[in-house]
Amino acid sequence: MHKTGLACKTKKKFRVTTDSKHNKPVAPNLLNREFTVSEPDRYYVGDITYITTGEGWLFLAVVIDLFSRKVVGWSMDKRMKASLVNDALLMALWKRKPKESLVWHTDRGSQYASDSHRAILKEHHIIQSMSRKGNCWDNAVSESFFHSLKTELVHYDQYQTREEATQAIFKYIEVFYNRERTHSANDYLSPVDYEVKQISA
Repeated sequence: MHKTGLACKTKKKFRVTTDSKHNKPVAPNLLNREFTVSEPDRYYVGDITYITTGEGWLFLAVVIDLFSRKVVGWSMDKRMKASLVNDALLMALWKRKPKESLVWHTDRGSQYASDSHRAILKEHHIIQSMSRKGNCWDNAVSESFFHSLKTELVHYDQYQTREEATQAIFKYIEVFYNRERTHSANDYLSPVDYEVKQISA
């Protein structure tokens, strides 16, 4: 293999991003896999994933509006603390300014169950919803976004630094995914174009 320039394709080390073994309150599953909604800023879903770099892990938290599948908030950091998901949600709230009674659905991870995260939800009158334990299908839209991100971008690059990965992911979300990438759930329009069409209809 060495003489012919061949190398084994090894499986990347898996990093668990959901720590559901905690004693914090767990919210009921209010979304119940109803992923099709008729209004913007009524139902948000979120999750965390990781990207490997030459400097170590880079964690990404996103907030997605189910209405258009648009990523309305995101945050990246080298640590997977509550501040990661807090910053992503606060970005979404600042950009979109949703009305009260927004439903926010995530897994049961300790970051989403933390005191600081629940304080944000209380302050903004947001209703918390969580997936059932160990059931990734309850948050399928977030899982689908991460699959697209990794198969369309991350798996093609080897990032030497976290900053390099951050810039590439920023461009993917804000330039390509939200504005150019078509979605079957949006009548094959991008999230931005779908929102414009629905608002002007």
